Amino acid sequence: MINTSYIIPIILVLNIIFAITVIFLERKDPSSSWAWILVLYFFPLAGFLLYLLLGRKLRKKHLFRWEGRKDIGIESLINYQIEALEEDRLEFLTEHVEDYKELIYMNLTTNNAVLTQDNHIDIYCDGAQKFEKLIEDMLQAKDHIHIQYYIFKLDNLGQRILNVAIKKAKQGVKVRILFDEMGSRGVRKRHFKELLDAGGEIEVFFPSIFPLINPRLNFRNHRKIVIVDGRIGYIGGFNVGDEYLGLNKKFGYWRDTHLRIEGSAVHPLQTRFILDWNQASFRHRISYAERFFPVIPQKGDAAVQIVSSGPDTEWTVIKNGYLRLIANAKRYIYIQTPYFIPDFSFFDAIQIAALSGIDVRIMIPNKPDHPFVYWATYSYVGQLLKAGARIYHYDNGFIHAKMIVVDDEVASVGTANIDVRSFSLNFEVNAFIYDRKIAHNLAEIFETDILDSTELTEEKYDNRSNSVKFKESISRLLSPIL
Repeated sequence: MINTSYIIPIILVLNIIFAITVIFLERKDPSSSWAWILVLYFFPLAGFLLYLLLGRKLRKKHLFRWEGRKDIGIESLINYQIEALEEDRLEFLTEHVEDYKELIYMNLTTNNAVLTQDNHIDIYCDGAQKFEKLIEDMLQAKDHIHIQYYIFKLDNLGQRILNVAIKKAKQGVKVRILFDEMGSRGVRKRHFKELLDAGGEIEVFFPSIFPLINPRLNFRNHRKIVIVDGRIGYIGGFNVGDEYLGLNKKFGYWRDTHLRIEGSAVHPLQTRFILDWNQASFRHRISYAERFFPVIPQKGDAAVQIVSSGPDTEWTVIKNGYLRLIANAKRYIYIQTPYFIPDFSFFDAIQIAALSGIDVRIMIPNKPDHPFVYWATYSYVGQLLKAGARIYHYDNGFIHAKMIVVDDEVASVGTANIDVRSFSLNFEVNAFIYDRKIAHNLAEIFETDILDSTELTEEKYDNRSNSVKFKESISRLLSPIL
């Protein structure tokens, strides 16, 4: 029998060491530091285990490396664009894009997010339509298919995509699938045996070192990217699973936003996939090949930057981009997000915008998929009502879209939610789009979604029950570590 009289004092001493580490070495955000100290103090044993799994920072050194970036000339292009912006000589093919040159410059200097101005973008809000088009593009692939999802379930939809992947692999198309172990719980490489036998490749992001034990549990690759032949790219909120087709009774219709891109923005999406793939792969690393970056005829005139963020980056680049969009707003800010748990900087920025007379509208789900996250979200949006923001509960199923659109001029769509996890812990990717037509279309989609929503008024919020207030208080206290 284990003698607990020795174990408990050891855990208490380790908790003190962890608390000192949080305060003096890791230098987390103060709210996050206090949350961890409270957890370690009030729940010593559970707090000890949670900190081991969720509390530690990620070592950033050499996490994502790919020398091929030099071969495709992306470094010289980034340096040219930075220098041209500094000297006010970068050519903008669409006039209003220049109004956002400060945001473009920030994304370039902090994230190497090259600006491309020749893109055609299709917007998909329905899972069935998005996946039908994706499968159609996969069937037309001639050289390679690169697939990356946080969640890849081998249910009906997942098996259908896998069958297409197997078919193309047998035709000689190089198929690579990368999924996150935490998001795709229960899915293993061995489940893709037929694809592997056909010449396909499978990798897992941050797999467990031991069964049921993963010291990098808190750092997940939340990105959803597909690239077909280096010419077509997908980015957005849909994962692979039947619920994303609206087939889950709990959530009902699944409302999300995904983009299909043709144009030079596919190249930075390809680069992002290769970086993530090479981090996960030890035997099948991708080397530079021209076929991954073909010359793409001009498809449109939408200006796009592909921006990535995660615990490996020095700056919270997607959040900083959101803040710049909010600061630039003159007329309106529309936000759709399943989770709204902002840090102080984001909350203050959106509150100031509302207090300044900007039409701030935020749409969230009317049902929780994570209860603590839902009630923390409810507390934050409720507070914004007093500043003049308008809040909507989406009633027609579950809204999972991650979208910000400002003034019918600029928008961001991708994988990042409005929460501390997306800002600092998860690996995310968003498209920042400087195009009036796309921004206007996204705004119209938002306004159409309002018809399927219920507005949360200040009166309704003030009359919430004591049990709701209690849930909000506990959830908000824990929000920095949710």
